[in-house]
Amino acid sequence: GNTAFYSIGRSYFQYDVRTAESAVRDSTARADSVALAGGARDTTRRAAPAYVAARYDVTITALKDRPKGTVVLRGARIVTMKGQQVIENGDVIVTDNRIAGVGARGSVRVPAGARVIDVSGKTIIPGYVDIHAHNWFGWGVHRDQVSQLLANLAYGVTTQRDPQTSATDILTYTDLAETGALISPRLFSTGPGIFATDNIKSLDEARDVLRRYADHYNTKTIKQYLAGDRKVRQWVIMAAQELGLTATTEGGSNLSMNLTLMQDGYPGLEHAMPIFPLFKDVVQLLATSGITYTPTLIVGYGGPIGRDYFLTQYNIDDDKKLRYFTPHDELDSWRTLTYNRDDQYIYKGHAEQLAKFVRAGGRVGLGSHGELQGLGVHWELWMMQSGGMTTFEALRGATLHGADAIGMARDLGSLEVGKLADLQVLDRNPLTDIRNTNSVRYVMKNGRLYDGNTLNEVWPRVRALGRQWWWGEEPQVMK
Repeated sequence: GNTAFYSIGRSYFQYDVRTAESAVRDSTARADSVALAGGARDTTRRAAPAYVAARYDVTITALKDRPKGTVVLRGARIVTMKGQQVIENGDVIVTDNRIAGVGARGSVRVPAGARVIDVSGKTIIPGYVDIHAHNWFGWGVHRDQVSQLLANLAYGVTTQRDPQTSATDILTYTDLAETGALISPRLFSTGPGIFATDNIKSLDEARDVLRRYADHYNTKTIKQYLAGDRKVRQWVIMAAQELGLTATTEGGSNLSMNLTLMQDGYPGLEHAMPIFPLFKDVVQLLATSGITYTPTLIVGYGGPIGRDYFLTQYNIDDDKKLRYFTPHDELDSWRTLTYNRDDQYIYKGHAEQLAKFVRAGGRVGLGSHGELQGLGVHWELWMMQSGGMTTFEALRGATLHGADAIGMARDLGSLEVGKLADLQVLDRNPLTDIRNTNSVRYVMKNGRLYDGNTLNEVWPRVRALGRQWWWGEEPQVMK
């Protein structure tokens, strides 16, 4: 054939082979004639390509999901994450999908006709922002019932960022969530990671690789994962800054690499640094670099992982809520574990370093790694707090600092007027016991309020979740 067709993200290309061959041949002949005449080539800038394929960007316009109406959540303790603010008996007013008022009970004007929901004695906190969330979708044919998304939302996660998705399917799942076709947390992702297989040999080649994310995938963020030596890693962060992409990375259990990633300007660091204790020099470097450190203690480096500790301490088969949102074969996959003594698990040693970083002004984020969808977020949060961080500091990492790490702090991560209405209502107070986070009565995402045990919509519609494919013939009842 004379024409090749291909696509990248939203862009469709038509490459005319004969025209390209002719253009390249003419360009080479011109360069050779300049050289023969004794002229010098300009090596200070990259030459324009001899031929560029015809490009057609496909744009499909759809309405985002945006509920209508005003609801008041009345009488709860409100942990706003605005500084150290805690309102002991307050109201949160939500109009459409934005927070319209937050304050002590009776101090904020309630619009006429607003629905009032009494949540006295409960605690309202922002929805969790899980910035290292692998959903492990079955790629290919898209599902319209996605257990991973439902489980995370039911356990209080209203925003997820998947750093390294392996496939581009996440981009269309993200669109489905935005239109309301899926009940889901907000979805952000880096798309497929940038690896050594991209074979980056120069800054220009780094720009070429990253342009697919800026021009075609529109991820606004990337993940560089062991793409090469330090020079390559520097080219990647330089190209990311030029193209307006926020980059995260990981050090592959190599402390020296972790330190250079902080020095070279990467905004995010995924997975635990492989050794502890860490001393003042490393603590100061991390804090002053501005990097957000997401340790994923649930799969931490250096010894038996946190996930296995909790699986040996907790009977997931007896958890009705977890079974409601998780296919049975997935729960069965966790039955066989290697035995370790409690003092062999390394998560608390890593968590002690987190407390040092936070006290020095550093930022830590929550990342559940998709190990156990939904409940695993709480396990990760409890482990983060176990090394000496206050409960408030741990919650701030799981909410506001996570939102800031993905560039969304203006809209997410705290309960403030004008921000998107993402929050959770807890039966018990997490400030007195971190394990009270696993008491989600309601979860609100984008102004829609759901029952935390069933994901039946409570406001503004009254609508049941509907039968899910993994329920089979076994009746599912949640009260």
